[in-house]
Amino acid sequence: MLLEWFNVREAVAAGTALADQFEPSATSRVARRGSKGTIDAKAAALADFLRRAERQVGALRLNVFKRAKIANSFKWRLLEKGIEKDVADEVTQALVLHLMMVRTVSGSVGETVRNSPRGATTAGASLPDGVTVAGAGEERSAKELLKSGNECFARGAFEEALNSYLSLLSLKPRNADALNNVGATLCKLGRYREAELYFRKAIERRPNYAEAHSNLGAVLRAKGLFAEAETALRRALQLKPDYADARALLGLALAFQGRFRDANAQFEKALKQSPRHVQALLGMAYVATSEGRFDEAEALYARVLEIDPRSPGAQAGRAGLRKMTTADANWFKVAEEIAHSGIVPEEEAALRFAMGKYCDDVGDYRRAFKNYERANKLMKSFGDAFRPEVHSHFVDDLIRVYTPEAIAQLRNGAAVSTKAVLVTGMPRSGTSLAEQILASHPAVKGAGELFFWSRAGLRYEAEIRRAPLAVSTRQQLAAGYERLLESFGAEAARVVDKDPANADYLGVIYSAIPQVRVIYMQRDPIDTCLSCYFQQFTHALNFTFDLADLAEYYREHQRLMAHWRRVLPPGTILDVPYEELVADQQLWTRRMLEFIGLEWDERCMDFHTTDRPIATASYWQVRQKMYQTSVERWRRYEKFIGPLISLRKLDDA
Repeated sequence: MLLEWFNVREAVAAGTALADQFEPSATSRVARRGSKGTIDAKAAALADFLRRAERQVGALRLNVFKRAKIANSFKWRLLEKGIEKDVADEVTQALVLHLMMVRTVSGSVGETVRNSPRGATTAGASLPDGVTVAGAGEERSAKELLKSGNECFARGAFEEALNSYLSLLSLKPRNADALNNVGATLCKLGRYREAELYFRKAIERRPNYAEAHSNLGAVLRAKGLFAEAETALRRALQLKPDYADARALLGLALAFQGRFRDANAQFEKALKQSPRHVQALLGMAYVATSEGRFDEAEALYARVLEIDPRSPGAQAGRAGLRKMTTADANWFKVAEEIAHSGIVPEEEAALRFAMGKYCDDVGDYRRAFKNYERANKLMKSFGDAFRPEVHSHFVDDLIRVYTPEAIAQLRNGAAVSTKAVLVTGMPRSGTSLAEQILASHPAVKGAGELFFWSRAGLRYEAEIRRAPLAVSTRQQLAAGYERLLESFGAEAARVVDKDPANADYLGVIYSAIPQVRVIYMQRDPIDTCLSCYFQQFTHALNFTFDLADLAEYYREHQRLMAHWRRVLPPGTILDVPYEELVADQQLWTRRMLEFIGLEWDERCMDFHTTDRPIATASYWQVRQKMYQTSVERWRRYEKFIGPLISLRKLDDA
């Protein structure tokens, strides 16, 4: 039976034969209804082609794999025949939709083409506005398709639900509910890029569609675009103030920006509307964890598990509250059962990271790595791929633009504030530890990751890559940054902005604020990259999901940092070796304080007792006394991490 399922040669041949029969004049792009609902000759030609295709492949007993092969071979033969890509894409989509609906109507099990976001065919692309597939869906009403999709969605059969929703969309291309439902289903399948397009299309069709705005916010949050997610979610709540789901999601978007008080206010409102709202309770647990209230976080997770004993979020969250031991073996057993129960990819990834931590804590390094590897493969499968060549060209452009001569001219018209202290470096290089030490000084305020310069970098990317920003733009950015720093600590002599992404924009930042002081954390490259691999980041850091990508990103990061050291004036950057900091905390704490112009304060030695929110993955570690067990941690995993071993030479150079 399994061999029959994978015997796809006849499916490939069928797809090729169908393409050879296709007449380029019969395109879905012209299958439009006239003012009286009539269908023109070209639309009829397409309908006739689809009916013939149905008859020819009906005997193949199509399954998901064979249908994908038919679609792939059909599309590529069309391209070989010289048919335009847009037309090939649309006709292939029409064929896929028609075959899906025919199989569903005939009573067969609903199956859909399972594509990765980068697949040759994409089941998540709708037909153009006003396009209909003549003859398709006549045996099932739109109401029945919607009911079928909703039933499948409710029981977790998301690919079957996608089948029904896409079929509905082929009948009603302008239907905002169908567009939203397709997007929601794609989210469950981890296909966020496609889902975002559907939500935006639904909003275009119905601007006051609160659910679509909320769903868009959920996707943007999953992609790490927290400010953009906040905008979408606030719009949803303007339209529907009692929308508890949107309010809980807004709380999460605020929490991930470090705005914990505002986040908790949203969670509390959501719980007033819905006292058993799991997402709001999980959000409150996240805030409690970030603020060091671990017992409270544990109680909140326990409350979630009373409501939903198999909540992946609660099980994963509990693992991060402390170092686990073999006494937690039952936790691992339950987590493993949940991970194998068919939960959505994002939830399984979170649980796998937690399972990896458990195994690492108890010394089972082989099983730890297997779980981390599975988690990262899941993360990589539903996001945009990291493209090393794109990142390398970005570094090339910055090195070309910010020459020593250009840097020397950038002080004109720049701000003179000395308030800003940047703590930067690769993610997981010790930046949170350095910030916590400095924030323990009474004259320093730790602001966490502000994302100001990374957002500015995206906004002005084209200009930055051509030439230094104009004086007026630099002044505008400096003024905005100063206002932001003041909002975190008007009374503080120094405010620490701990954002690893700032390392990319040091030339830009210097051009706006020449008095800025930069503390750059250096850590063993393999330890750094391995720690990134063991942490669940958003897709904004998609290079962390693959060991080879991590190694490539690290090399480019170091190339850019070497450039900044060459071109920025002496005294702008202080390199702090992580291993030396944990070995001699007082020596390096004194050096950091002297570098930013502050006197010694003994309270910096007791950094782990400083009460402040930590909105990063190091929320637990920085509340412990200084320890050295993270030094050369990579040796426990040496036989699993081949792509990273070459970084040893880079560190020795």
